[in-house]
This record gives sequence, structure tokens and C-alpha cells, in this order.
Amino acid sequence: MLIAGAISAPAATAEGHPGNNTEARGVQLAAARAARAGIDWTDCPADWAIAAPIQCGWVTVPLDYAKPHGKQIKLAVDRHRSTGTAAERQGALIYNPGGPGGSGMAFPKRVATNSPLWAKTAKAYDFVGFDPRGVGHSAPISCIDPQEFVKAPKADPVPDSEADKRAQRTLAAAYADGCAERSGAMLPHMTTPNTARDLDVIRAALGEKKLNYLGVSYGTYLGAVYGTLFPSHVRRMVVDSVVNPARDNIWYQANLNQDIAFEKRWGDWKTWVAANDATFHIGDTAQKVEQEWLKLRASAKKNPIGGVLGPAELIGFFQSAPYYDSTWVPIARTWSAYRAGDTQALVDAAAPDLSDTAGNIRAENSNAVYTAVECADAKWPTNWRTWDRDNTRLHRDYPFMTWANAWMNLPCATWSAKQQNPLDVRTGRGLPPVLIVQSTRDAATPYEGAVELHKRFRGSRLITEDGAGSHGVTNLVNPCINERVDTYLLTGRTDRSDVTCTPHATPKP
Repeated sequence: MLIAGAISAPAATAEGHPGNNTEARGVQLAAARAARAGIDWTDCPADWAIAAPIQCGWVTVPLDYAKPHGKQIKLAVDRHRSTGTAAERQGALIYNPGGPGGSGMAFPKRVATNSPLWAKTAKAYDFVGFDPRGVGHSAPISCIDPQEFVKAPKADPVPDSEADKRAQRTLAAAYADGCAERSGAMLPHMTTPNTARDLDVIRAALGEKKLNYLGVSYGTYLGAVYGTLFPSHVRRMVVDSVVNPARDNIWYQANLNQDIAFEKRWGDWKTWVAANDATFHIGDTAQKVEQEWLKLRASAKKNPIGGVLGPAELIGFFQSAPYYDSTWVPIARTWSAYRAGDTQALVDAAAPDLSDTAGNIRAENSNAVYTAVECADAKWPTNWRTWDRDNTRLHRDYPFMTWANAWMNLPCATWSAKQQNPLDVRTGRGLPPVLIVQSTRDAATPYEGAVELHKRFRGSRLITEDGAGSHGVTNLVNPCINERVDTYLLTGRTDRSDVTCTPHATPKP
């Protein structure tokens, strides 16, 4: 079924940011085209694993908004219709889960599975997900053969010598070259501002005059950039677990700040494991748990567990604990089982599955988009001495993630495609109150990011979950937060001042 077209917004309010006039005209043209075309909603392709009543469709956007009549790419979108009456319906709510490189296509399943947290909002809104440019079904990019990408064990991220650093630098440069070889035409256009423009075209294709948006993690930066470029196109916006949008934070500094926050949250998890030593038998103090972690790491470095798990793979598995409370119990339980002699449980949980070719393609694509967007959004240090100095210094006090994070981002130092200057995120005319939700001990997006966006978006409201640290707060049970998010999305109302909530329940073993 075709959706009747909305008129794209007046030129004066689109892309208020100076210096983007060509792109501003391009996005208006693309949005007007999309509004006329609408979206032809049908059952989703069988191999997408998205069941009815969720429907799928496509939105066409220019690869380069400065050349709106040039090469076009198709973006995959899906939706679950609102569950309420026609009178209750308020439009579409579009979601981005972060990354960069995450797919939002699972979002409508929150309605299909009757998630109680979203039941009230689902009465008012169609839940709409999409694969951002480069992701999944939307002109996907790639940097390396997916089977090669997941192969294990990889080298220990923590270098023992200059030779180890040289080897990692060689790998990072080869990865950057691989991105250029396999996806070169897309790379200059893999920017957050372009994804924000895509979001505006999707809005128009949906027949929506204004955007209702929920962004988590990197999705908050996408929302901040959208709100800056298209302030008068925003109706409601919730941003959850916020990237600090300051220009000098995007993206090199953001990753250094992450290393510090990850160490703090890793400490929270070790303290919890120690408090539950009667269940897990790993150590009855955080220090003892850390010693056991270092022992596990050292032993896996010498003899990879099951032939496939070295320190790199262990970090990949254990880093979920600082990210998400929901993983605290399964990670501790798996580690505990390994210590009691069950090697297979750890291998199954942490090793790549070479037979899962579809999953490996997704993992490689997600990493490729992450790299492409962060490298394209901003200028990165090209001098290795800067990286070496900053990461050596940080590693002394924050060893859990620092070097692993450095190597993940190092391709940006030798990136061959054009790198932009980050947008100056700020309030523009017509921007309504934005709702900001953040926990104080978030590892991936430290709390300061929410404070910074709150300053930049005048009239915004900040809900702080004090003492919690799970990444992505709005999908957890905490009535103090859930009820305010519902109220905002359903009525547009926020509290008169910022709100501090007590933390959601700590996991129980």
C-alpha cells in the first residue's frame, strides 16, 4: 500500500547549518521525491527473519546529497502498525540502536512480541526501523572477507613489544586499504550528517510532516545531528545513553574517554561477582576477581582455550559485562563453569562460529560501517606517536579495554577517503524539548555526554539514572524512567526540571 506523501518542510528551516546549502537543496529534493513515491509496504523477504504483521519496504536516497540526481541507493525500512484506534494514532516512531553499524530492523518486534514497556507507545505510533546507509540490506559495505574477519585466535591487543605494535599497525592499515578496495565509492558519503539526511527522506516517505525519533548510543549522535540540521522537522525526540556531541570529542577523544568509563564499570561488575561468590566461586573481593581475570587472560595467551580463545576473544566476550547488566549473570556463570572444568561453555559463548556465514557477514558489515562512519565524520591523528602516547598513558590506569579499542580505531589514521569536520551541534529555530535519558556509570557513552547535549539543546530535559550503568536505559524496567518516556511520547510533556531516578534492579544470580 502506498502512503500519501507529506510536503517536505520549507527550505528556510531545513539544514539550518551554514555551509551545507548544496546538500540542503539536495535533501529537500530527495524528500519531495520520497513524499510523492511513499513506501510500497509488503511482507518482508523470507530470509530477513521478520514475520508478519511487520511489513518491509524501501526508500531511495542519493548517495551524495550534493548530487541529488546522481547515484541513488535503497534503504531498507520496516514497520509495525500502531495498535490503538485511529483517534489514538500519532504517526510513526523511527528508531536507531547505535553503532554506528547497528540495524534498527528489530525495533517493530517490540510491538509484535507485546513488550509491556512499549504497549502504551505502540497504541499511538507505528514502530519503524531501518538499516542505515551501508548497513545490512541498505547498500551494505565491507572491508574484509567475513570469514577472515571472525577467524580466531587473534593477537593479544595488549602489546608486549614495539614489534607487537608494528604488527597491529600493519593490520589496521591493511584493513583501511581493504575498505577502500571493497567499498571505496561509498566511503566519502558514510557520514552521520548524510544518515541524518536519509532520516529526513524516510520521514517524508512515511508521509510524516515531522519526525518522532528514539535513538540509543550512537543513535543519540544521529539524533543530535538531525536536530541541528532539521530543528523544525522534529516533533518528539528521545535520546538514550548519549554520545558527547562536542566537536573536539568526535571521535578520537570519545574513544579515549570510553576506555576510562569501561574500566569503572568493569570494576562495578567485579564487585558484584565478589558479592555473589557463594554462587560463582571466582573470588570474594573485586581484587581477587581481577587476579583471576588476569590469570585467565595469561593462560589463554599461552595456550588458546579450545584452540580459538585468546585474550582478544576473551575481551570481546567479557566486555559485554560493562555494557549491559543483562549479561552479568550469564558471563559470570560461564566463567564459573569454565573454572569447574567446562571448557566448552566458554568456547561456545566466546568463539566465532565459522559455520554461521550469515552471522559473520553481519558482524563484518557492522564493523565496516562503524569504521567508515567514525573515520569519515572527523579528522583523526595521522601521527602514530600521538596514538602511542595517549594509549600507553591510559593503559597504565585503565587496562581492560584501552589497547583493544585503539587497534579497532587505528584504520582511521591511514584512511584514504575524505574526512569531514564534525557538525557544531546546537539548538535551531523550532526545535521542541528533547528528552535525554542517561545512567551515571555508562561505559560506552560516559555521563558527561548527556550533560553536554543537554546544554546544547535548549529546553531539553535530562533524566538521570543515578548509580546505574547499563547502556540503553529506556528498554529496562524502571518505572521512574518508563513512565516519563511514555508521557513525553504520548503528550509531549516533560517535567518542569531535570529528574534523578534511583537505579533499576541489580541482576540476581
